Amino acid sequence: MTPEPPADPAEAMRPALALLELDSIAAGIDAGDAMAKRAAVETLLAGTVHPGKYLVLVAGDVAAVEESFAAGEDRGAGHIVDRVILRDVHPGVVAALTGTRLGDDVEALGVLETASVAATVEAADAGLKGARVILLEMRLADGLGGKGYLLFGGTVSAVEAAVEIGAGRIAPDAAVAVRVIPRLDPRMRENLAAEPRFGHRVRGTAWEG
Repeated sequence: MTPEPPADPAEAMRPALALLELDSIAAGIDAGDAMAKRAAVETLLAGTVHPGKYLVLVAGDVAAVEESFAAGEDRGAGHIVDRVILRDVHPGVVAALTGTRLGDDVEALGVLETASVAATVEAADAGLKGARVILLEMRLADGLGGKGYLLFGGTVSAVEAAVEIGAGRIAPDAAVAVRVIPRLDPRMRENLAAEPRFGHRVRGTAWEG
């Protein structure tokens, strides 16, 4: 049975969220400091991701997030790989960012692979707001060479709409690949639910040769 998303995808929206993705750790730390000092955002999280990039995420009141984001853009100029600001971020994006993984008993799976972390976050928000889907999971940068991907779940038509809307929201060169897979095989479902890196999947596994 396909999990049912909220009746109104726009309800219970959280405050704003913004993310800067930089190609320099030093510049990223400097930008994060400027963002923290510019406005009293509720949340500021920063750190490194593969391959040697630095992320700064802020969340809270729209006006504060906009001010903080502007300060980061100014200080990080010349080193920004990608950026996104969502003034009414969907709760499903926040849940996925914090590591929540939803059930995968869905009619169809939508996969959207992107070239950057910011693009993944933006596409996820757009897809959730534009179609009756759930965001099963979001993987960002680490172990992916800096790329990201997200998994939408729902009916075939809803998932098709979500990936189209998500891919359409980001820059054309940011969408690396898009797939809609009806009736995902249970063995692939099991693999997606587990540790995604192949080395971890193979290690300690026995099979008949």
